[in-house]
Amino acid sequence: MGKIAAPLTLSTFPLLGLAFGLLFAGISLNVASLNVAVAQTPSPVKELGPASGPVIAVSCGSVGIEFQVCESGVNGWANATGHRVQLISTPNDSNERLALYQQLLAAKSGDIDVFQIDVVWPGILSNHLIDLRGVVDQKTLEQHFKAIVTNDVVNNRLVAIPWFTDAGLFYYRKDLLEKYGRKLPETWQEMTETARFIQKAEREAGNSRMWGYVFQGRAYEGLTVNALEWLDSFNAGTIVDLDGKITVNNPRAADALTLAASWINDITPQGVLNYSEEECRGVFQSGNAVFMRNWPYAWPLMNAQDSPVKDKIGVAPLLKGGPDGKHTSTLGGWQLAVSKYSKNPEVASDLVRYLTSMEEQKRRAVVGGFNPTIDALYKDEDVLKANPFFGELYETFVNAVARPARATGVRYNQVSAEFWNAVHATLSGDGDAKTNLASLEKTLDRVSRGGRW
Repeated sequence: MGKIAAPLTLSTFPLLGLAFGLLFAGISLNVASLNVAVAQTPSPVKELGPASGPVIAVSCGSVGIEFQVCESGVNGWANATGHRVQLISTPNDSNERLALYQQLLAAKSGDIDVFQIDVVWPGILSNHLIDLRGVVDQKTLEQHFKAIVTNDVVNNRLVAIPWFTDAGLFYYRKDLLEKYGRKLPETWQEMTETARFIQKAEREAGNSRMWGYVFQGRAYEGLTVNALEWLDSFNAGTIVDLDGKITVNNPRAADALTLAASWINDITPQGVLNYSEEECRGVFQSGNAVFMRNWPYAWPLMNAQDSPVKDKIGVAPLLKGGPDGKHTSTLGGWQLAVSKYSKNPEVASDLVRYLTSMEEQKRRAVVGGFNPTIDALYKDEDVLKANPFFGELYETFVNAVARPARATGVRYNQVSAEFWNAVHATLSGDGDAKTNLASLEKTLDRVSRGGRW
């Protein structure tokens, strides 16, 4: 087994250390500030493999057991190749992670060789990433979902390789539905009524902390994801369409957000306005929510031996926006990319090839509930035994709605921020949906320079 060294200090990576120190202090970082002295605080880094030789640094997320699953995969490659790897835990908040990446790459830093990037970032970061065509052969590449591979091609360059995909799921307490003789809701409106009924009954029975529904409501990318699901389920469009037209200001979108705002302090705690994925999971897994929206990663955690809701939960597609609506989920997922500034791009590319392989994706699916990007694994017996809903919800995963990253290009992050802020204001009672969407349309028109993205 690869040797794990003692934690390193931020002085090991001067630029990375500075970025983390300022980021966690809540200070806006710009390239001009990079000559500030490095804070001497523990670095979120682990070292794997032999004690000598070139080092490959790879960023890993840390939502749930994500970091541990990444570590074991990287350790397998280190053992097989004899290379050293330094694992870097990046912020859970995708906005903070992107800001960190952008600062490092803008400074042409080689502190990270392999980046874990969100499905909506290839267009934003492509100029700083190497072309990975040839790292895997065409036959292997064709095993991955075509739409995700296409997403990772920018200006005819394959700037990332799919690692795992994601789609939002509707988690529910099947024991409570059975207890109160309620069926699984099909629409958001039915969910609202059922959640209210069971919440009231459970509180009267002694659980004063019970809530009906929790979701990711903080002002960050996760809220863009949730709100896009609400809009699309109401057939209200996708913020900006594929032709670059701003479509978000319409009556159905207003209806969707008005319904979501009605949940706050009724079936949803006020605190949800500060929830990301793990806060939601904490409430639901402790037995204090009837329904939850979250990603597939939560499934194995909630069915662990010490989980209070083990064997009490079910998973279904997210709900329709009324009888004329549709089941929908926002496409998520992460890719692996190699920095143009890596000192060892060939070795880093080999690590990417290993981590995105069918064998490693299968292992990650079985032990961590991470959705493969390789179609054949959705028919694999071991994968389906660990995640029964992978087969049942296959269509949800392959037909998830994309965020408007391709249409808006490098301006996607600004578009998303304007959208989630408008939604958060509506949920918080700061203006109604109709007013906030009208204002959002005007703002996005300015961002797009009148539709010229």
